[in-house]
Amino acid sequence: MFAWASIARMVLPLGELGIRDIPDDAALLSAMHSKLGSASGFYMFPAMVREGDRSAAMTAYSQKLAANPSGLLIYHPPGGQTLTPGRLGTEFLAEVAQALLLAWLLAQTRPGSYGSRLGFIAICGLLAALVTNISYWNWYGFPGSYTAAYMLTQAVGFVAAGLVIAKINPAR
Repeated sequence: MFAWASIARMVLPLGELGIRDIPDDAALLSAMHSKLGSASGFYMFPAMVREGDRSAAMTAYSQKLAANPSGLLIYHPPGGQTLTPGRLGTEFLAEVAQALLLAWLLAQTRPGSYGSRLGFIAICGLLAALVTNISYWNWYGFPGSYTAAYMLTQAVGFVAAGLVIAKINPAR
């Protein structure tokens, strides 16, 4: 899984589909740093009032959406790094945990043939790809190409792990 995800994100264009750069972003970066400073976070804009009367807040937010641009922003103050050992280690451990859980789930069901074991894992991969990605596309407006590429990366990763897991997990 980790090898496939690395190839998909760093060698193939799957890791960048649907992601666009903001042209001439210097003024925007300066404004973000000026407004947010060192407050890393997940921001939604325009801002929604989250206290008080929920119905009134939703009405006001609907009006803001109609009149303003909207989106999500994951902000980190200056000083960040891209591929750190910690991030790679976290990704590796997460994918090992996924593979171990897949092996455990497969052991609970114990389908007979190699093909049915692999199919079970492929369905688990499809389920995992659907769980959050469709909701993020639907509710937050993640680009369709990004969503499809990320789902493909996840599903293929599960199948790659499944090729090994289905082989070493004995039939009943």
